[in-house]
Amino acid sequence: MPAIAVDNVLVLPRLPRLDESTTFRPIRRLTTAPSGYEGEGFPVRRAFAGVPLNELDPFIHLDQMGEVDYAPGEPKGTPWHPHRGFETVTYIIDGVFDHQDTHGGGGTITDGDTQWMTAGSGLLHIEAPPEHLVMSGGLFHGTQLWVNLPRVAKMIAPKYQDIRGRESALLTTPDGGALIRVIAGEIAGHRGPGSTHTPITVTHVTVEPGAEVDLPWRPDFNALVYVLGGRGTVGTDRRPFHTGQLAVHGPGDALRFTADARQDSRTPKLDLYIMGGQPIREPVAHYGPFVMNTRDELIQAFEDFQAGKLGVIPAERVPHTDGQGPRP
Repeated sequence: MPAIAVDNVLVLPRLPRLDESTTFRPIRRLTTAPSGYEGEGFPVRRAFAGVPLNELDPFIHLDQMGEVDYAPGEPKGTPWHPHRGFETVTYIIDGVFDHQDTHGGGGTITDGDTQWMTAGSGLLHIEAPPEHLVMSGGLFHGTQLWVNLPRVAKMIAPKYQDIRGRESALLTTPDGGALIRVIAGEIAGHRGPGSTHTPITVTHVTVEPGAEVDLPWRPDFNALVYVLGGRGTVGTDRRPFHTGQLAVHGPGDALRFTADARQDSRTPKLDLYIMGGQPIREPVAHYGPFVMNTRDELIQAFEDFQAGKLGVIPAERVPHTDGQGPRP
């Protein structure tokens, strides 16, 4: 699970030691993601299954894509499909994915990169492995997070952010027992590169076997900790959790988690994808690729899609851009 790593975490900035007045967040629920298939048939875990929307707010959906080692000819993606009313955040840990949308955004993302697509008023996009990866096969692993947009931003112009893994803010714990990659938002004064419409924090944390992490967390944000790989405990009551499980936290100032001293050879460390945000607290009407506030708005989204108002699939694959012109 390479993502972005450093040779010596001890050269990184460190989290502050938390004082005795810190309120650690309790675990509200612990769920296990069911497995399924997405797009043209790539395996996913539905990380938010069984969790009420009010506990996820401002998030809607999270898929863990893979981890899967494809044979030659097996890699798969998604066909062209529409979105409106929210943002997709695609994070690649292993492998390569090409993205293209009808608003001019797109690019190739690989180990540790993030594509942040604000669908807003609507567009079509496609996600697929490049041809060379289809031919060769190989390891593929990533996540896609759906972030809701508030009512006032549902119909803004689409936007695309190409975030390279090396741009993430990197820090560690006081004892150097973890690598923390801040993709968006802020942790202990260290801000990630992602630009968000809803105040959120997204981070990928790798914890060494036996290490414990006390992670400060904004008290006005919710807190969701998903296990990408490995085993450990979460919360001050040390509840065991493992690959494919989600810990939904209650209120407080900080999160605590620990990696088991013994991990299996396939997942030698505890890897966590941690999300939190300021709840929007608005009605959610969600169906398929659209996230709106009312049923009538959903119907309008489907009608606009069928009328071609969300974009037209190009006849040929176009050079990837960032929405500001071609990118080499």
